[in-house]
Amino acid sequence: MRHINPAKAGLAVGVVIGLWHFMWATLVAVGWAKPLMDFLLRLHFLQLRYEMAPFVLSTAALLVAITFAVGAAFGIVFALVWNWFSGPYPTVEAGPRRGSASTM
Repeated sequence: MRHINPAKAGLAVGVVIGLWHFMWATLVAVGWAKPLMDFLLRLHFLQLRYEMAPFVLSTAALLVAITFAVGAAFGIVFALVWNWFSGPYPTVEAGPRRGSASTM
């Protein structure tokens, strides 16, 4: 199996999770979060009484930063476990590659 670069995996997962929460914070900021939540809850046959807190930029930034960090940590751990289960890095043998100009 192919190995995964832990730094790249951490960055990728962190960015995806961070962007997801950035989108949520944006929905809260423009006032679309409650209608969306009401719709999603109705789809799951749930009726809850809740109130959305007002948007605070510092809270939104903290949400995005923390979720990015947790996502990055998850991506790193995932890559390390994946690499551990996939065995040692494959060795590359020197020589011409198939399809290169030297073999034609």
